[in-house]
Amino acid sequence: MLNQRVDRSQRLAWLEGIRILAVVTLLLYQAQLRFTAYAYAPQPTGLQDNFNQLIFVTRDLPEPSLLIKILGLPTWFGFQFIDVFVLISGFSLVLSLRGNELETGKFMKRRLGRVLWPFWTIAWLSYPILWAISVATKTYLPNPWFIFAGVSFPLVYTYNGELLMSTSGPWWLVSLILSFTLLFPVLWHLLHRWGASNLLVVSILVTVGYRAMSVYIFGGHPSYVLWDSPARWHPFALFLAKLSTFVLGMVVAQAFLQGKGPLRWTAQRTLLVGIPVYAIGFICQFYRLGWLCSDLLLPVGLGLCCMTVARWLCRWEWLATGMVNLGAHTYSYFLLHGLVVDRMLQLIVHGEPTRYALSLPVMVGGTLILAMVADYVTPLIRRIVVGLIRDMDYVLSTTPDLQRRVWDLRVGDEVCYRGEAGWTVLKVEKLWDEREFLLCQVSDGQRSLWVNEDDLEPTEQCLR
Repeated sequence: MLNQRVDRSQRLAWLEGIRILAVVTLLLYQAQLRFTAYAYAPQPTGLQDNFNQLIFVTRDLPEPSLLIKILGLPTWFGFQFIDVFVLISGFSLVLSLRGNELETGKFMKRRLGRVLWPFWTIAWLSYPILWAISVATKTYLPNPWFIFAGVSFPLVYTYNGELLMSTSGPWWLVSLILSFTLLFPVLWHLLHRWGASNLLVVSILVTVGYRAMSVYIFGGHPSYVLWDSPARWHPFALFLAKLSTFVLGMVVAQAFLQGKGPLRWTAQRTLLVGIPVYAIGFICQFYRLGWLCSDLLLPVGLGLCCMTVARWLCRWEWLATGMVNLGAHTYSYFLLHGLVVDRMLQLIVHGEPTRYALSLPVMVGGTLILAMVADYVTPLIRRIVVGLIRDMDYVLSTTPDLQRRVWDLRVGDEVCYRGEAGWTVLKVEKLWDEREFLLCQVSDGQRSLWVNEDDLEPTEQCLR
């Protein structure tokens, strides 16, 4: 994420812990799926048949030890964390408002920036590296059209993100993230106009109805299923297929801010609800009829169970601090993990079981390092691009820019830097380029930066 807060609430360290578990599990899922050439994916053939397939695939896996085979069993279902991400997304967007009114323009600017700038940074920096690897090793490089789609996204936008998948399979989720970002102000308005219960009921009816159409009319199947159907997985990539999960996250967040809801339950009650819900959803994914509700139940059950474990781990302060710090890099980690897995399997593993087992920790740790680098570089890329656009606008403009300063910056002022609170002005310098502007040194207590006045706003204004 871009410019994450340093003073994240320790109370929500468990949320960052779930994000960390989700992205690591998705990496292991992608690695196992690619290494085994898609040896197994849930099929609508019933629980018993899928269980038999799992036993057969696990027995024949070219793994170096029985232990790794057993540990790999849950990894076959790592895709379930995609819906957990959707649930968390609705929850986090409501919390980000901190109980204030939604200002749609500012919200869109801030949220789209947090989604797109890390994506652009990783896309713009990765394509030259992918080209160099392709030239040196004669391995796969996306077609120039798909490269253009990634570099210019969302100029070339598809609802299912299929154009992005030629670069990295998991990138299809970015289109879904953008869909819910654009939809959030409407859902926020309806949440207050209709009430949480009414909105949730309507969203469930819409979601189940759409999923029924997707299965029985459109001839589609969930994205994690490898099955021959007319529409393939495309109907399930539309936001309608996951609408109720996103709305549920919003409803839970609203209840949490009001001091009630499932996040206030005891650990015992959370598990008593979470485990049966997850079990029902798990069974449903093996039947076509079950596809109507499986992805509605799985994130609820899995989210409750993961929350219980993460909260228990947060009793240790050093673990809670680690979750908060590492959780800031989960979005970039998600964007990078497909690229890392593909190149590791192509260039190093070469189908060797021992190499594969040894490469897994390298994939997990290496992706984290790359994510940290990407998050460090993202603000720099943003400043360069925005600066170039401003310079080009100044050179090409035929009318003078008569911007007026709407507030006076002074040393000691509490300000928000790019929408993030907790910064204090240390110094103010007056400079002149195409117009007079202020260059300010600001600090959040741990680091200080020199920034343009245009990147700052009063704390009272950004917290409204």
